[in-house]
Amino acid sequence: MVAKLTVIFLILLCFLMGMFLTLLPWFKLNGFGEWGDNYLLAFVSEKAGFPLLRTAVSSNWARGAVTGLGVLNLFIAFWEIAHFKESVAKLEGEDFDKTE
Repeated sequence: MVAKLTVIFLILLCFLMGMFLTLLPWFKLNGFGEWGDNYLLAFVSEKAGFPLLRTAVSSNWARGAVTGLGVLNLFIAFWEIAHFKESVAKLEGEDFDKTE
């Protein structure tokens, strides 16, 4: 039972993080503004002395990289759904036989 819940929580975590990372860079959320108009990003780049950090993070290349990580998380979630029984068997320490 614990193994099944562990795999379910892993699937849920990967799916939610995948959706979050895939969509967040491209949509303007209420109260948060655009991806590049981030107060925390401006503060960190000024305090660290790297003004190019803000430019790099607000570029479409960085948005694409974050979206790629989100798609990778979605792929992992769907792979875990497809191989649910095998993952549970491995967590329980049993040999999974596909011929059953």
